[in-house]
Amino acid sequence: MSYLLTVRLARRAALACAVITLASACASLEKPVSLAETIAKTPELSTLNGLVKTAGLTETLQGPGPFTIFAPSDAAFKALKAGTLEELSKNPANVKNLLLFHAVSGAVASKDVKNSNAKAVNGDALAVAKSGDFVTVENAFVVKADVIASNGVIHIIDTVLTPPKK
Repeated sequence: MSYLLTVRLARRAALACAVITLASACASLEKPVSLAETIAKTPELSTLNGLVKTAGLTETLQGPGPFTIFAPSDAAFKALKAGTLEELSKNPANVKNLLLFHAVSGAVASKDVKNSNAKAVNGDALAVAKSGDFVTVENAFVVKADVIASNGVIHIIDTVLTPPKK
């Protein structure tokens, strides 16, 4: 076999290996999933996931959105006064109102937060603020920002927000 033919075959083999490696790497990349699926697969949001189901919001959070969810962690729910969560869970309409107070329309990354009031999906105003790298919403701190989903973004917060009484 001539030297030139050997070089050509080696190049083709190297190119084929590169293509196969690239294709397998692309196939293994996780595609973003919906807000509902992201909440369901995030261990520290298991309480929120149960409430999303109770409120009948799973389908909404699988829809096109986009939404920004200020998601209370399991620790935030545990910090509620004893019996609060159990009492709330008895009324799906109240759960829905509470959860919609934790959501705004549009996907807002933490870098884009401005000190202002945002309109929650339930219609109430949410005070959002940013100081340096710290983001707050009402009296809650964002403890994990920018959990990206296919139809929005989740910011995990350390406190359950309470909508104003009407």
